[in-house]
Amino acid sequence: MALILPLLAACTFAGGLGASDPVRAPGLNSREEGVDGLLVGHRLMEAGEFELALKSYLRAAAQHGMNADVLSALGSANLQLGRLGQAETLLRRAVEMDPSFVPALNNLGVVLMEQGKYGEARVVFQQAFQVDSGQTDSIRENLRLAIAQTENAVYPDPEYQEPRYNLVRRGYGEYVLLTQL
Repeated sequence: MALILPLLAACTFAGGLGASDPVRAPGLNSREEGVDGLLVGHRLMEAGEFELALKSYLRAAAQHGMNADVLSALGSANLQLGRLGQAETLLRRAVEMDPSFVPALNNLGVVLMEQGKYGEARVVFQQAFQVDSGQTDSIRENLRLAIAQTENAVYPDPEYQEPRYNLVRRGYGEYVLLTQL
C-alpha cells in the first residue's frame, strides 16, 4: 500500500500543472504573436468601448509606431470621448503624414464640424471626397452637411445697423425708451 500511493499521486500530475485542472488558467506561450492592437481597438470602437479602444490604440502605437493609421485611430477614439482638441491635433498629424488617408480626412472634418468650423470642414470633406472618388456614402453625406452649413451661415448686412436704445428720464420717476437710428 505504501508503494501504490506514490505511484497513483505521480499519475495524477502526469499531464503537468493546469493540464486537467479547470481552476488554473493556461500559461502564456511567448512564441505566439498577440492580436493586433488596431484590430482590437476597431472592435472596441464598434462596441462603444471608446476608453478601452484608446488604450488598445496606444498599445498598437508601441507595435507599429506612430503612423497615419494609428494617429487616425487615436484621433477617432478621442473624438468619440468628446476630446475635440486632442482629436483635432492627432487627426491633423495623420493627414500630414498621409494626405490621401480617407478615414483621417473624414474624421478631421467631423471634428471641425463639431467645433463649428464649417468652412474648413467643407474643404477637408471635399478633399476626402476627391481622394475617395465619391465611393463612400458617409463622406458624401458629411460633405453635403458641411456645404449646407456654410451656405446657411448668416452674414450681417453691412448697411443694416441694430437700433440702439437709450433710457431717458422725464420728470420724477418717469422714463422713456428712445431709439437712435
